[in-house]
Amino acid sequence: MKRRTLLTGAAAVLARPSIAAGTTTLNFVPQSPLASLDPIWTSAQTTRNVAFMIYDVLFGRDEHMNPKPQMLEGYSIEDDGKRWVMKLRPNQWWHDGEKVLARDCVASLNRWRQRDPGGATLSARMDSLEATDDRTIVLRLKKPFPALPTLLSKFQTACVMVPQRIAEGTDPYKQMAETVGSGPFRFLSDEYVIGSHAAMIPFEKYVPRDEPASFTSGGHRVMVDRVEWKMIPDAATAANALLTGEVDWVEMPMPDLLPMLKKSPNIVLGRLDNWGFISQLRPNHLNAPTSNPAFRRALMAAIDQREVMDGVMGGDPDGTVVPMGFLATGKPEVDQAGIEAVTTRKSVAEIKQMLADAGYKGEKLVLLHTTDQPFYNAATQVVADALSKVGINIDDQVMDWGTVLQRRASKAPLDKGGWSLFVSVTPVPEYRDPLLASLLRGNGKDAWIGWPDIPRIETAYNAWLDTGDEAEKTRLEREIQLAAFESLPFIPLGRYMPRAAWSKGITAPLKGPAPVFWNVSKG
Repeated sequence: MKRRTLLTGAAAVLARPSIAAGTTTLNFVPQSPLASLDPIWTSAQTTRNVAFMIYDVLFGRDEHMNPKPQMLEGYSIEDDGKRWVMKLRPNQWWHDGEKVLARDCVASLNRWRQRDPGGATLSARMDSLEATDDRTIVLRLKKPFPALPTLLSKFQTACVMVPQRIAEGTDPYKQMAETVGSGPFRFLSDEYVIGSHAAMIPFEKYVPRDEPASFTSGGHRVMVDRVEWKMIPDAATAANALLTGEVDWVEMPMPDLLPMLKKSPNIVLGRLDNWGFISQLRPNHLNAPTSNPAFRRALMAAIDQREVMDGVMGGDPDGTVVPMGFLATGKPEVDQAGIEAVTTRKSVAEIKQMLADAGYKGEKLVLLHTTDQPFYNAATQVVADALSKVGINIDDQVMDWGTVLQRRASKAPLDKGGWSLFVSVTPVPEYRDPLLASLLRGNGKDAWIGWPDIPRIETAYNAWLDTGDEAEKTRLEREIQLAAFESLPFIPLGRYMPRAAWSKGITAPLKGPAPVFWNVSKG
């Protein structure tokens, strides 16, 4: 990766609408441009991050990843675990002035269930979901499901609540036309410039919980008058803006800029997310040749995880973990199962033989190459080079992240605008066990983008959900990891934990796998 030099004139790209004198504004640079405001329609992290500001969730997570009631006052479990009665907190309001009601939440859950693999898991075990009064949600299950709070607190894709009219009036496969939540921040739609600028102000009717805030749980107290997101694709320009005080917080400065930022007495560098991400190459399981498991195994053999992580985190080598499989349970018998598939390096000749044995005859692969998300860009560059070296015909199509989000949803063949591969990440906390590991699922048309159909994984996944025996859970987790190395729903590229950088003029942000903007003040 080429080292960057600082660019001058950062202020020129940071122009913003005029605001009242004396207003305390927190200026933030996200990891990539904000291209969508619907966290159900897309799992893009930037969309999820802004969603936590605007929307609220029934269950939040603390920084240790424990689920906690958030919009809920409490809940009870009846009928031997098959009936959940959830009671909403009082004094919750939508940003359009209407009161939050249980039927809004039922409609939101129903929309989410149609898009998210975790929602499909719930649907398969659910008998009914209804609002029995304005504050009460009743969920009836076919069998006990003690992991329900963990499922509803997932943050990729987050199960956010919206008004009933929006949830029921919006096709789950289309984006919401309105941005109306009940969270601590209200989105200023009239200021939004897609991919460039977004602004949020405190929602005056939001009532925080009494508990201390911890990641997405607890009392979300807004301590600034305004938050502005400055989408600055060039990492050096973003770093320069932080140095000059034009912005207060850069979500993920590129590692090769950290030594320069560290020299400034006015900047703090730290890891707010100690969990990090699994970098992954997602194949399209519908289009040849990536639909062939033997071909996918040859792809994995061609890629060196250490080379990918050096490209992504070259200036911060302590922030990577290799080798990396599919799960991060903390159990060596699970996490190291089958790991020789990535630790045993093969020669170019051996990989070419694997390709020939898989029946590959030089067919084109369409690689969706994100250029405005620096970490994805770096990983994609290494992947494209590695695959080209072993004779794979790569059509490296460069585009912005917003275009990738549109293109990757297509199931069309390659000659009709379809795709073969793209690089993305998945948050490590969702892969501590199989429950929320959406990219590991092999449930075909109901699976996440890429649509793998892998019965061996699904059989083990459903057995894992149903057993209460911890030793059997561990055995099934190992089976899922081994099945994933055989069938490759995705190709793991390593794990990385980027740092954040913020001005000493603001209080330290809360820790967690996503930036949160409550309980942050600016002096």
